[in-house]
Amino acid sequence: MRKNRFFRVLKATPFLLAAVALLVTRLPSAQEPPMALTEEMIAVTEGFLESLNDEQRGKAVFDFDAEERLNWHFIPRTRQGIPLKELDATQLTQATRLLRTFLSPTGYEKTEQVRNLERVLLEIEVNPRFVRDPDLYYLTVFGEPSLEGEWALRFEGHHLAFNWTFAGGMGLTSTPQFVGSNPAEVRSGAHTGLRVLATEEDLARALLKSFSAEQGAVAILPGDAPGDIITGSDREVTALDDVGIAYAQLNAEQQGQLMRIIEQIAGVQPAAIVAERMAAIRADGLENLKFAWMGGSELGDPHYYRIQAPGFLIEYDNTQNDANHIHLVWRDFEGDFGRDLLRMHYEAVAGSTGQPTDEHIH
Repeated sequence: MRKNRFFRVLKATPFLLAAVALLVTRLPSAQEPPMALTEEMIAVTEGFLESLNDEQRGKAVFDFDAEERLNWHFIPRTRQGIPLKELDATQLTQATRLLRTFLSPTGYEKTEQVRNLERVLLEIEVNPRFVRDPDLYYLTVFGEPSLEGEWALRFEGHHLAFNWTFAGGMGLTSTPQFVGSNPAEVRSGAHTGLRVLATEEDLARALLKSFSAEQGAVAILPGDAPGDIITGSDREVTALDDVGIAYAQLNAEQQGQLMRIIEQIAGVQPAAIVAERMAAIRADGLENLKFAWMGGSELGDPHYYRIQAPGFLIEYDNTQNDANHIHLVWRDFEGDFGRDLLRMHYEAVAGSTGQPTDEHIH
């Protein structure tokens, strides 16, 4: 069992949880307790669902085991769920409250900017292939929000895909996580100069340019940057080729820069989730962390980078539309769609009842 799952297991034993909680409250760097965040997420989701009429709830809610829960994508397409477009003012207020809880302030601002890029595309595209509408973003709930059972929330539309999964009060997982930007830089109109994912691009380029010739020979892979993220919208992914420059091959300043890139990408999530992700990366061993780059090194050049460790993968690609179109994804090899968390939950239930472990884990 991975070290970063330690606190989730403790949630199943109230006495130990209370002891750990007492200890954590005494730490000066302690983040918001994950259980408190979970309770707030449940409350705002219930408030949103209560605001919907029966027809809307029929669109918004699926069984937890529905195949639809894994049917994720980041392209403009027809989706299941309730779109923001079909909500009245009161319901939109509830939806906004929900999103502000599930995302960090920075994350919420980014999602709003990505949605508003649909208006930019509507202005600049000639004979567009897709409908461009900032309100065609969907909220979908799988199962019934509670501390006891399994449930999930998805927020998805063009260039946004967020998936949060909860299992029996044992914790939550928050991948796959996808944010894209088209254009990567707005070059005309009222929003000229806007770069929604500027920091995620610029931090990585700065790290690249800090490399010595010897470091660059390891970090920069041969060939052109791929036309898109390699993992696409696969429902389950495994590690890509073990290439790139290792954390131990970086100097202290470069190591800090690499961690800042990771934290920036994680930072669309609430602080408690970011803290858990970063702690998990450190617990799994920074020596296993690698950074790889493909393509040109200057702003405007087609380029790609990835950050990979045994437990997770970040892929960033900016090659489409003359290198002005970014795709950025975070995948967890064990935890996407809560697979590891659900397995732990089912094992705990089986252990308490003496029944065989439920193997129905998508």
